[in-house]
Amino acid sequence: MELELSYRCNFRYDDNIYSIDFATLKLLTILRSGASMKYINADDIFPEKLLKEIQKHIHGGMVYVPKPDGLRKKWGENTGSRKHLTHRNDEIRQKFSVGVTIDQLTEQYCLSYDSIKKIVYSKK
Repeated sequence: MELELSYRCNFRYDDNIYSIDFATLKLLTILRSGASMKYINADDIFPEKLLKEIQKHIHGGMVYVPKPDGLRKKWGENTGSRKHLTHRNDEIRQKFSVGVTIDQLTEQYCLSYDSIKKIVYSKK
């Protein structure tokens, strides 16, 4: 017997309300971010002396080479997710300040009671 759970969430984008299941939302997020790790053959990019030195430490495996700290972007900068969440959280704080209850906000934004509490009581 196979059990399939489907969770749906409503979200607002450009003043329209959309309903989407979480699996689709996750897939769209991954696709939109352009997240892909390109495989590059070390023979093609490293000088022979450096390649030999690397081969002393790893034989035929894959190695991830991160960007230097100064070039790394913060979470959400590429996709605009950070900007979207900041805008959403500001909106939640504003609604709470004019009397919308945490329970109402949990329904409207599909967030847990504790998540809404963290947002409205944070020092921003």
